[in-house]
Amino acid sequence: MARLGDVCKKASSNIAQKDLEGHHGKYPIYGASGFISNVDFYQQEEPYIAVVKDGAGIGRVMKLPAKSSVIGTLQYIIPNDTVDIQYLAYAMEYMNLSKYFSGATIPHIYFKDYQNETLPLPSLNEQRRIAATLDKVTELIAKRRQQLDKLDELVKAKFVEMFGDSVINPNELPSVSLSNLANIVSGITKGRKTNGEELFEVPYMAVSNVKSGYIDWTTVKTIGATKSEIEQYHLKPFDVLMTEGGDPDKLGRGAIIKNPPEDCIHQNHIFRVRVDSSRLLPQYLEEYLQHPKAKKYFLGCAKQTTGIASINMTQLRNLPVLLPSLEQQKKFSDFVEKTDKIKSTISCSLEKLKMLKKALMQEYFG
Repeated sequence: MARLGDVCKKASSNIAQKDLEGHHGKYPIYGASGFISNVDFYQQEEPYIAVVKDGAGIGRVMKLPAKSSVIGTLQYIIPNDTVDIQYLAYAMEYMNLSKYFSGATIPHIYFKDYQNETLPLPSLNEQRRIAATLDKVTELIAKRRQQLDKLDELVKAKFVEMFGDSVINPNELPSVSLSNLANIVSGITKGRKTNGEELFEVPYMAVSNVKSGYIDWTTVKTIGATKSEIEQYHLKPFDVLMTEGGDPDKLGRGAIIKNPPEDCIHQNHIFRVRVDSSRLLPQYLEEYLQHPKAKKYFLGCAKQTTGIASINMTQLRNLPVLLPSLEQQKKFSDFVEKTDKIKSTISCSLEKLKMLKKALMQEYFG
């Protein structure tokens, strides 16, 4: 086993993103989320590894090309000639460097804290063989994700093809307030008084579970609720869940919950929208929420403080919904369901590939 600090060295960047204005060229510069722009200078002559050391995405590891740079929230890691750079990138990914973070407001990690991590150091030929194997799996994972993204784009394109641009409304669809099309309720409040009533531990949907167009099942928490609260807040298949607040660009995001766990409820920062299916279909509403008219409405009426925006029940109830015929909505819904079946197959393949990569990483670096 070799010590990380013995197979590479660190280097720092003093570039701030605001300093990039006016610098246009052919050399890429990167931030925590990836490529930022091409500029007329570079700091690294050879390929290198970058680690996000400050803020969001802390600990993320990226292998980056020669003649490029990173901004100051990332750390340069320069390998020596005993280690293959791609092999080192995978080894550092396996180390889960985010565990070294410190700082409450803006988390950061330091090379001095993780330089004593260790990694196996076989021959360079063996390192390259391992890296090539992991590259193949990583490329397949990226390909599956691209396929899922393209299917999402296909659904958006189908929506516009069928119903037109939601802002222009070329088909002159009638606009109806959401309150006339659905029953809308807020959820359970944590820390409320229950006056000694018997509590039952049940799963609940939090803001972290509701993404734009899908439910994230990674972590489902539970909460103690009374029998009457479970009856009041329980979720049914094809309820649409919407967030009360968050980043302005994610405001009013919503997703259908198709198969809620038994007795699943939702917290008070989530609105449950139960549509009148004789007038509005959940698949149409879920997609409508992702289009400009709904987004502009929420941004226009939201309360915003320090980068966080929120909407209240009244504003959600007043959301103008462009309402096509039920027949047209059904055609769109059928298209979405066919697409979802394909997505489900691809997602299953993606999960298997992620598990394979995890197993290989454990075998090579564990």
